Amino acid sequence: MAQLDGIGTGGIQCALISAFSKQWREHMYFGLMLTFQNPSRWSQPDADLYQEYLRHIVRAEELGYDHAWVAEHHFDTDAWTPSVLPLLAGIATRTQRIRIGTSILILPLHNALRVAEDAATVDILSNGRLDLGVGKGYREKEFTGFGIPRDQREVLLEEGLEVIRRAWTEERFSFEGKFYHLKDVQLTPRPVQRPHPPLWVGARGKKAADRAARLGFHLMGTGEAVQQRMYDQALESYGRDPREFSIWQIQWAHLAPTRDQAWDDAEEHLHHMLTNALPLLKAAGDLRSDQSIALPANPKDLRTIDSTLGGVPIVGTPEDCIKAIENYRKATRMTHLGLVMHLPGLAPAKILRSIELFAREVMPHFRGK
Repeated sequence: MAQLDGIGTGGIQCALISAFSKQWREHMYFGLMLTFQNPSRWSQPDADLYQEYLRHIVRAEELGYDHAWVAEHHFDTDAWTPSVLPLLAGIATRTQRIRIGTSILILPLHNALRVAEDAATVDILSNGRLDLGVGKGYREKEFTGFGIPRDQREVLLEEGLEVIRRAWTEERFSFEGKFYHLKDVQLTPRPVQRPHPPLWVGARGKKAADRAARLGFHLMGTGEAVQQRMYDQALESYGRDPREFSIWQIQWAHLAPTRDQAWDDAEEHLHHMLTNALPLLKAAGDLRSDQSIALPANPKDLRTIDSTLGGVPIVGTPEDCIKAIENYRKATRMTHLGLVMHLPGLAPAKILRSIELFAREVMPHFRGK
């Protein structure tokens, strides 16, 4: 395997970090994170759902949201979108300002050089608005389905990141690794952003957070404050300044004029999502702590969750949401918040109301802080 420890230590990567982190530190950035799930229980034609959600993204841009993120999974019973870069290309042509990104693209399932080409095309279509977030993946059936060795996903991730970075920044390059054997590659056309679009690495556990820090990329977390602490400590151990790196965290959220109304809207859909996701996390076996997670059998019991802490859904009024985010920011350094408001099967009108409530009554509280 090629030596990867030097990723991000050169002038090119440092220039990228300085250019974006200076801007990102000025205030907190809010984005929508969409999965385009279409569960059979609330099924509608896929074409209708995709067009409705695209309209939501256009509306989010009008309301002042900073990002629209999309996430990848395959062979999912809820028809989770498997094709994130084509989807971002469509979003790029419908929007003008909002940044667009992947949170995440499962890099070991793809040819990294092709990802570099497709992502460059999205950056061109969007006139320089792409953020590329990648991760190693965890679902066993995805690796089995594609015939890719799951036990090699970490090597595939690191080699793939090196291939993408070099394809975007070097006139020509060759690469000899365990999986990639490339000779005299020249990528054209190049991304609009220079030296390249921001690169993010997804992480849950300590090893993954250390990888993101070692390679010198921004962190995409899953909500727990401990990820930020592990990441920042690792950055410092590699001689990097945490203030020069951004942290994205996910939060499931639904807002309504009253707390009871918010829970009445969301509880069935939130419970459905968690019921499907937790067994897959446990089967993956990546973190020992996943095995102890217990989900209430009754959706109404989700209302007892303390939404003032990070890593759990925020369901309630705009005031509840402000309190939860304020408490979350006391516990963790965070520059970007990815809000999952498109709970699977939730009526589009209720989702849009939540998006608008957050923009009108929550975002102004944090702007400039």
